[in-house]
Amino acid sequence: MDTGELLERYARGERDFSGLDLHQVNLAGAILWRANFADANLVRSNLKGTILIRADLSQVDLRGALLAKADLRLAQLSFADLRGVNLTGADLRYTNFKGADLTGAFLHRADLTGADLSDTNLTDAVLTEAILSQVDLSKTTVQNVRLNPAIETALEETTDYQTANFL
Repeated sequence: MDTGELLERYARGERDFSGLDLHQVNLAGAILWRANFADANLVRSNLKGTILIRADLSQVDLRGALLAKADLRLAQLSFADLRGVNLTGADLRYTNFKGADLTGAFLHRADLTGADLSDTNLTDAVLTEAILSQVDLSKTTVQNVRLNPAIETALEETTDYQTANFL
């Protein structure tokens, strides 16, 4: 399925795009509220500025995708493959990342307020200037993560990280 067909189907009311091979699709700036992309292949796709509020992206493969400034509030990204994804400036408030692989993800200036990052892998992730208020990092692998000192202090005060694995 190409970009045009997907957007036409969405405009007609279709929301289920689960399991599709959409690698390298360009959906930059699209509005895909409550779309279901569970188990889809979105490797190296351009989703810059895309609105995916309440979207289901569980178990999706987004390796190397561009999601800078995307709006993923309340989205489901549980067990997603997000290795090397660019989420610079993305709105990720209250997003569920439980069990996701965020190895090497770039989350500079992302807003992760209230996000569930439990059981995730954040190895080599960049979280500089990210907002991490009330984030759940329980059972998370946190190795070589780049944070600002102020964020580290905020984590101690507002985040569940007691069972996080800081290597």
